[in-house]
Amino acid sequence: MTTTVLWVTVLVASLASFALKLGGHLIPEHWLATDRVQRTSTLVTVALLAALVVVQTVADGQHVVVDARVPALAVAAVALALRAPFIVVVILAAASAAALRALGWG
Repeated sequence: MTTTVLWVTVLVASLASFALKLGGHLIPEHWLATDRVQRTSTLVTVALLAALVVVQTVADGQHVVVDARVPALAVAAVALALRAPFIVVVILAAASAAALRALGWG
């Protein structure tokens, strides 16, 4: 990829992002206040977050990798199910991943 193509791509992406944000300000507020839009925006947010977690947990470039991150995610899920505070969830997941990696897995 040449430098020119890279900069054109960055500028087009920047303009698209700006247009999307501007569109969000120009849409009438009563369109966004409907129940259907509220439910859809909530579901899209959850789906995007779940996809991000999965990709960051099991992807390594173009390959699927099962390492210490998978059990750490399971520990975090159990902690969330038990209604632990978020900082406790993060610490438990990090500690479990660190312990597994110290034992040579991942």
